[in-house]
Amino acid sequence: MSTISRDEVARVAALARIDLSPDEVTRLAGELDVIVDAIAQVSAVATPEVPATSHPLPLTNVYREDVPEPALPVEDVLAGAPEALDGRFLVPQILGED
Repeated sequence: MSTISRDEVARVAALARIDLSPDEVTRLAGELDVIVDAIAQVSAVATPEVPATSHPLPLTNVYREDVPEPALPVEDVLAGAPEALDGRFLVPQILGED
């Protein structure tokens, strides 16, 4: 038995301002019904003995510790810049503003 009707799909599409043809409404109702059935099967298997997981493998943080360090000297930062002016990067003007 279908749990997602064509009327429900058409109503949600209208709320989302999505123009669907009658064939698309029928196809999406069937596809959504398959998804609902799959979720029902998973829900039937999930019991209190099965722990909830967000990922099948344990995740660990691979980033280094965030430790504040002194900033680079301006001369070192600008050493690789194509052009610099007054201790800043010099870039071409792209707007007609002064």
